Amino acid sequence: MLPIKVGILGTGNIGTDLLMKISKKSTNLQVGMFAGIDPQSEGILRAQKMGIPTSAEGIQAILSDPSIKIVFDATSAGAHLKHAPLLKEAGMIAIDLTPAAVGPYVVPAVDMNMESMSEQNINMVTCGGQGTIPMVYAVSRVAEVAYGETVSTIPSKSAGPGTRANIDEFTDTTSKGVRVIGGAKRSKSIIILNPADPPILNRNTIYIVLEQDPDKEAIVASIEDMVRTVKNYVPGYRLKHPPVFEDRQITIMVEVEGAGDFLPKYAGNLDIMTSAALAAGEAMARKILNTRRKKQ
Repeated sequence: MLPIKVGILGTGNIGTDLLMKISKKSTNLQVGMFAGIDPQSEGILRAQKMGIPTSAEGIQAILSDPSIKIVFDATSAGAHLKHAPLLKEAGMIAIDLTPAAVGPYVVPAVDMNMESMSEQNINMVTCGGQGTIPMVYAVSRVAEVAYGETVSTIPSKSAGPGTRANIDEFTDTTSKGVRVIGGAKRSKSIIILNPADPPILNRNTIYIVLEQDPDKEAIVASIEDMVRTVKNYVPGYRLKHPPVFEDRQITIMVEVEGAGDFLPKYAGNLDIMTSAALAAGEAMARKILNTRRKKQ
């Protein structure tokens, strides 16, 4: 059966890395259109060399191709708010890589059955959310979490204009995701752009306060199990140190090294986003293909 045709909207770092991941790793997805607004962008030039259809007409190029079933939006939060109703009207499924949060949040490691796949627009939260929410959830599934705080430190060189323009949306969306998906009663999220050169790897620190004294053995086992789950689609995801317990507070540190498909390996903050989006896209494609098989 033919793969599902998808569109990628946004030809910057995130869109181009996603293009490379789908081209290298996916058997269920095929890029039918790689669209942006700059005809001379590095991403468009690379896609043209790969023989992939490209356009500088933005979303209109995707909307004009009814064979496209899934669209990855890697633009900006403000742009996606405009794109979402257009994609819905066209009957296309939107996987939103911006902090716009139009649809329900999805973190593949937490929702491996992809119950949100019935939605026409899903949101991949943020890179910080993809890196930290699995750890909050790992704790909350075995203990009651009163408060979760996340600090995402990303190399400044990996933060493009879209990331910098969406800092407020990033912190708000990540913090909400810590509650909605992670299971914390209260939350706070912070992002830090580290200018170090050579760049450091993406690092996330998660502070958790429990309602009751912790069952340390159960919590550590749950955290380690969750790390293995995330590594299924983000091989460079790892604990930097074992969890630290102090009374009812837990400190967890994770590091994300990118796969180097397009971006430098230090840009794990972008790699985890595109890897999570690919995992969601694969789940969407399997659902569509299964439906087609049943009709045959």
